[in-house]
Amino acid sequence: MMIQQQGLDRPHTVQRLFGLDHLRAVAIILVFFYHYGGLFPHPEWVHNISRFGWTGVDLFFVLSGYLIASQLFAKIAQEKKISFNTFFLNRFFRIIPAYLVVLTLYFLFPSFREREALAPMWKYLTFTQNLGLDAVDHGTFSHAWSLCIEEQFYFLFPLMLIALVYLKAIKRSYILLLLLFLFGFIVRLYTWHTLVAPFAENDDFWQHWSKWIYYPTYSRLDGLLMGVSIAAIFQFRPAWKEKLQQYGNGLLLASLLALTAAYFLCADEQTFSASIFGFPLVDFGYGLMVLSAICPTGVLYKFKSGATANIAMLSYGAYLIHKTVIHVTQEQFSKLHIEKDGNFMFLICIITSLSAAWVLNKIIEKPFLQWRDKILRSRQKPEIAVA
Repeated sequence: MMIQQQGLDRPHTVQRLFGLDHLRAVAIILVFFYHYGGLFPHPEWVHNISRFGWTGVDLFFVLSGYLIASQLFAKIAQEKKISFNTFFLNRFFRIIPAYLVVLTLYFLFPSFREREALAPMWKYLTFTQNLGLDAVDHGTFSHAWSLCIEEQFYFLFPLMLIALVYLKAIKRSYILLLLLFLFGFIVRLYTWHTLVAPFAENDDFWQHWSKWIYYPTYSRLDGLLMGVSIAAIFQFRPAWKEKLQQYGNGLLLASLLALTAAYFLCADEQTFSASIFGFPLVDFGYGLMVLSAICPTGVLYKFKSGATANIAMLSYGAYLIHKTVIHVTQEQFSKLHIEKDGNFMFLICIITSLSAAWVLNKIIEKPFLQWRDKILRSRQKPEIAVA
């Protein structure tokens, strides 16, 4: 993952943040294990590892919050106008083309669907599928819920910043951040007691929990807000930034301790303690990890790896397509008498998922990003883009 400066002539790399590559690779690996161990036949050891894999999405949220906020805060610090059109153009070409390709596969080819029926098309196209999501009846391509939250964030966050700049209230925006953190806590507490707890003894409790606690945007703001907070500190609090950058490895250790505590607190993520306190603890832990990854003194920042860089590059495509690829792979290779729950099948699914993500990256993602860069250059204005 890299931050690029779009100049008058061509985009050029300002800085390769290898630490964020590592974390993006970790995030998609966690998600892959979680879905493989929860939805498909698998070796027993995969289930043991995948129990905490649901938090991979939270790591993606923290990364997105940091990167997008860094991009927009840089504009504000330079006293440049935030162009919503340019920002949305960046995000459109980065997210939408590959998403529409995978969505088309799901709707046109029923054999690609890994679970029950799809949600209505309009929910996917408006990125509202995560609101009121019924994972039993509409479990296919359900992982698009996290993209819905990110797209809603991409739409609302720049508008909020534009309003704050216009009202000359940007220096007091930390109050809004604190209020949003508090809002997430209160709304989870309220929905738990009113919409989830009454079904605690029912067999379909998890369905109510996921519908009202796990998937909705209002319950999952912590990760994005954590990333935004880190970006704000690094952009607007140089003294804090300088101090924090001295403790890259210490922050990593603190992150691992926080995530260890979260692992035990969220041993069953559907409990009251996990839902109310575990979610923010997970995001706090990953926030510390992102901080460590952008501190020059930290091992995550210094360590360079082509493997994690390539996995990070493929992570978006892999996230989109891995469930249908696992499903098709297991169905087809089981015809060759390869056990679905065997280690060899697991290895084959890794290879096919990465291969599908590579194809998606080469024929869809990269060409559209190149098209995006041409459009931005034609505007003859320097713009920052997160690739």
